[in-house]
Amino acid sequence: MGIIISILNQVLTRSGREEQATMTTLTGLIVVLMMVAQKISDLFDLVKRLFDL
Repeated sequence: MGIIISILNQVLTRSGREEQATMTTLTGLIVVLMMVAQKISDLFDLVKRLFDL
């Protein structure tokens, strides 16, 4: 995901669209943070089920 965002950022920057490149980077960061938050939530649910005998 990071590689795709980085390549898209470079393409947009080199074509003179710095504002769109920044927005793309921020959007990618938000999406990745949401994915990480979901995985952490899944991990806590798993640990809770594991110790809830």
